[in-house]
Amino acid sequence: MDLEILNSMQRIPEPELMDEAGQVLAYAQADFAASDAAMVERLAQLCGDDPGTALLDLGCGPGNISLLLAGRWPAAKVLGLDGAPRMLAVARERLAGVSPDLAARLRFVQALLPLAAAGELEAHFSAVVSNSLLHHLHDPAALWQTVAQLGAPGAFVYVQDLRRPDNGEAVETLVAAEMASAPEVLRHDYRASLHAAFTPEEVQQQLEQAGLAAQLQVAPRQERYLEVWGRLN
Repeated sequence: MDLEILNSMQRIPEPELMDEAGQVLAYAQADFAASDAAMVERLAQLCGDDPGTALLDLGCGPGNISLLLAGRWPAAKVLGLDGAPRMLAVARERLAGVSPDLAARLRFVQALLPLAAAGELEAHFSAVVSNSLLHHLHDPAALWQTVAQLGAPGAFVYVQDLRRPDNGEAVETLVAAEMASAPEVLRHDYRASLHAAFTPEEVQQQLEQAGLAAQLQVAPRQERYLEVWGRLN
């Protein structure tokens, strides 16, 4: 995808963007270890360190969060769900480099959101986790539909995403601070993602429209993020 077109898009579509070969390679090679590990530990903090035994990673990409979830909770099986075949190919390749026990508890499946039918995935999950997927979707409601569809009663939900800054200057400040040494395609993606991201108030409206506002809460987290968490009824 041409970088000028990418940077001018109001909202980045998923999975079309994330299946572009150069970007897949850049994401696979980038080091997100610290931020990904921090997200998993934040999940543990919020859910009381008991997310259950069937965990769903929505928008799993190259599998970073899925691998961390399975490593953090040895009794859990983890399903990574994504729409981009090239990203999932990277995730599956990584299974060859982990222990047999870890590999046996991990699975990666391609699916577009919202799911076409309730039977597309039969399992209901004890925890549903998503990292930076919301701002990529054509229709943000697709995420909340899928959360409600696949989370079992009592399932813990944790969604983290970028938070849209107040103005363009704030966007450039964050890009300079967070992406100084990143490949060009990731800097362009990050800039476009910040413009396409939501405020906590906008996500609160999404939850109200999805009928989830009484179950999930949304709040800013640090300078870059917003987060949504809670248990489904």
